[in-house]
Amino acid sequence: MPRPRSLTQDQIAEAALAVIDRDGLPALSMRAVAAELGMSTMALYRYVDDRQELERLVVELVLGGVDLSPPSGTSWRERIAVLVARMRDHVGAHPGVVPLTMTHRHRSLGILRWSEAVLGVLADAGVEGRERVVALRGLLSYTVGAIQLEHLASLSGAGTTALAGLPRAEFPYTAETAGHARLVDADEEFRGGLDLVLRGIRDT
Repeated sequence: MPRPRSLTQDQIAEAALAVIDRDGLPALSMRAVAAELGMSTMALYRYVDDRQELERLVVELVLGGVDLSPPSGTSWRERIAVLVARMRDHVGAHPGVVPLTMTHRHRSLGILRWSEAVLGVLADAGVEGRERVVALRGLLSYTVGAIQLEHLASLSGAGTTALAGLPRAEFPYTAETAGHARLVDADEEFRGGLDLVLRGIRDT
């Protein structure tokens, strides 16, 4: 296959993201991305070292579009909620990328910059030291986990229906709760869970 004269990292990332969006994260490979670009696998190695670098480029592409400007809001909780919602919108548009946000969280500039924005709001709210550590990790864990649950294991799907049909004598609370879960949409579930996390950071 002919090799393009030159490629940018964004072009490679876009090709890798196209593979993930179409075929899922397990399909991501140097060979698949090379085919997406219309080039040989060996030629792609001139631009990236391995699949790990492809993953990193994809994470930067997706998170690079997250708006980190100071969000409007009357409280620190509202400002963080806006930053979290922006992350959800960008990552949720590419569900296959969700696991990569945790795998590359310590090296991704996109995640580091998002975390820095959240930490700034927490600092303004007087959250310091160990409390700030736990708050950031709790927010990041909730955000990524909730996005993954929403897109890769939706509670409103067949699994929830199966749980609602469990024998009430053996699983009364699970069956009842699953019945209610079918009436809760993704936005209500996400915002409600985030509100619980935010209220747990600081009572004042």
